[in-house]
Amino acid sequence: MTALSPPSRAGRPPRGLQRRRGWVGWGFIGPFMAVFALVFLAPIAYSIYLSLFRNQLVGGNSFVGLDNYQRAVEDPIFWDALGRVAIFLAIQVPIMLGIALLVALAIDSGRLYGKNFFRIAIFLPYAVPAVVAALMWGFMYGTRFGLVGNINDTFDVTLPDPLSPDLVLASIGNIVTWEFVGYNMLIFYSALQVIPHSLYEAAEIDGAGQWRVITAIKIPAIRGALAIATIFSIIGSFQLFNEPSIMQKLAPNAITTDFTPNLYAYTLAFSGQQHNYAATVAIVMGILTMIIAYVVQLRGMRKEA
Repeated sequence: MTALSPPSRAGRPPRGLQRRRGWVGWGFIGPFMAVFALVFLAPIAYSIYLSLFRNQLVGGNSFVGLDNYQRAVEDPIFWDALGRVAIFLAIQVPIMLGIALLVALAIDSGRLYGKNFFRIAIFLPYAVPAVVAALMWGFMYGTRFGLVGNINDTFDVTLPDPLSPDLVLASIGNIVTWEFVGYNMLIFYSALQVIPHSLYEAAEIDGAGQWRVITAIKIPAIRGALAIATIFSIIGSFQLFNEPSIMQKLAPNAITTDFTPNLYAYTLAFSGQQHNYAATVAIVMGILTMIIAYVVQLRGMRKEA
């Protein structure tokens, strides 16, 4: 009676070779992990560390635990800034994504003459730095020296001041929309390009019109791209800083130092020397942004499924 032979290991590399391959893999991703830890994880860890301390006149920098977070929860200035950004997000993001979707559908339709020109022209504002865009639009908004002022003088009219406290948030929304419509349009247009043409042919055989093709084929097919663009736009809205910071010099009565949470944290850190509380505000904003972005992602994945 012959003994049973051990199971064959044909096709399986030796254990030593497997270990060497593992180290080779770590060698490839090691530089990225080092840079990632240095520029991403380390600042977050240091911010959390700062948020647990408070610099006091007596005793210096002392550990206070979660007192700074309690202060942020009870801070009306922070919540006013957050509410302002929430209003900006609720109005500006749907308008921007709606325009980007319409443009992407128009270019993808094949009925737009010179679509390559329009695609580049609409995307071009995204290449303009945010500082330059804010300065350019800020001077156009000026009632004494800009385009609005020139129109008032030329036609002897009085247009509403875009830099007034009632309109400055909408003016900033116009700048951000002008900057990022092309970016989102490119995301939607790229998603539209991968839709199988057989679906269009089947819809044409069934007698479906253009509107039916858009609502039944195109928009459901790019739902993932819509979710991604929405998440990016939400994160960008909560990070609103460049435009109000640049335009603050042009509209000091409308844009205060606590106009947005990021501007508030910047002012606390560099003008008020309250680095610990500024780090706390930044951490709270990061947590809120992650929660909202995660909820949007879950809803997008559920609809896509």
